[in-house]
Amino acid sequence: MTQPATASPADLLRGLDGLLPGLRDLYKDLHAHPELSFQETRTAGIVAQRLRAAGWEVTEGLGGPEGVPGTGVVGVLHGGLDAREGLDPNGVPGPVILLRADMDALPVREETGLPYASAVTGTELDGTEVPVMHACGHDVHVTCLLGAAGLLAANRAAWGGTVVAVFQPAEEVGGAPKMIEDGFLGRFPRPEVCLGQHVGPAPAGLVGTRPGPVMSACDTLRVKVFGRGGHGSMPEATIDPVVIAAAIVMRLQTIVSREIAAGRSAVVTVGSLHAGSRANVIADEAELGITVRTTTPAVRDKVLAAITRVVNAEAAASGAPRMPEITPVDELPLLVNDQAATDVVLGAFRELLGPDQVFVLPATLTGSEDFGHFGTVLGVPSVFWHFGGLDLADFTEQDILSLLEDGIPATLPSNHSPKFAPAVDPTLEIGVRLMLAAASAWLAGTAEAE
Repeated sequence: MTQPATASPADLLRGLDGLLPGLRDLYKDLHAHPELSFQETRTAGIVAQRLRAAGWEVTEGLGGPEGVPGTGVVGVLHGGLDAREGLDPNGVPGPVILLRADMDALPVREETGLPYASAVTGTELDGTEVPVMHACGHDVHVTCLLGAAGLLAANRAAWGGTVVAVFQPAEEVGGAPKMIEDGFLGRFPRPEVCLGQHVGPAPAGLVGTRPGPVMSACDTLRVKVFGRGGHGSMPEATIDPVVIAAAIVMRLQTIVSREIAAGRSAVVTVGSLHAGSRANVIADEAELGITVRTTTPAVRDKVLAAITRVVNAEAAASGAPRMPEITPVDELPLLVNDQAATDVVLGAFRELLGPDQVFVLPATLTGSEDFGHFGTVLGVPSVFWHFGGLDLADFTEQDILSLLEDGIPATLPSNHSPKFAPAVDPTLEIGVRLMLAAASAWLAGTAEAE
């Protein structure tokens, strides 16, 4: 009598040491050549070329917005070991798992001082010229998934099943739905689980996640307020939209502090404010960009309603000639980790790194991610985790002790900072190991006697 066994992480990781020098070079190249959301053509070309060279079936050109060519890449690889009886509904030896990495960079001017720092500029889809930097670590994610993909191909005889490797464009602006809208469900094998990871400003070697809500819902709003322009020397003859916008910014800060219970979590940030072009001209309009992070549907509804109330009230108080326009730009749902699948992943990580390096996060993170769209739309469990990418020497002993309670020390750059720079070693190696350790918990291995 036999029973299925899962693949051995050690078998999947054979050859990693020899792969690391090339991964270091790849990471530095990607870091020096970042690309904005929905414009990841160079990165996508590198991904597709490397997957094909390793023996993966590759599909390119997925997930572009209307009128823009897609840059998403999906690789499919079948293992060489059929250790489980039966086939999935598509006739492919099971199981099937999805591994995901995001590829886009941010409109940030790099200030790391690294020899491979980005000096790239790019043009946003609206025509704005901006500096570009991998300030969120997506270059790490691409490198680690390509490393894992190379080892899965090289060690193909050691595992059974199918791996779908997704290299997603435009995570920063919600690119996952665009890939799904591009026929994802019908074009690729349906996975049993979706797995993804994110590097962050914690010591390299630490990894954390939690079952249930792990990252916040995100709503992005564009607010346009209207005034009556005129000469800067005669404000009494105008209705100044800058003053209205400034009043809105200050009043929005009271929503979380005065309307949300202390035991709940929410963030309201005005990330952009634009009005006018000359100091002596009062403009007709001002535009605000607002991001909202919430951890429950009830809090989300309350915060969004409060923003609408504040924006309209401040405009009315200033005598605005017309009410503001509030336009939803992006909406990302709460990212929820499946309980049972998360327990499996945490167990694999403890086996890989030791229990002292693996943490259950005490609360939902206020950052947001569109990774959850894959599991939600496919109707399968998903697990997303965060792993450290900074040099341990940058942290004091107290920093490490208080990491979970108090968060990242303010002296260290975090994601989206112009100074955020993951340490190449051991971050890349750990990222590959984590991805394959998680994958091995679902992939088939040799059968064991019962």
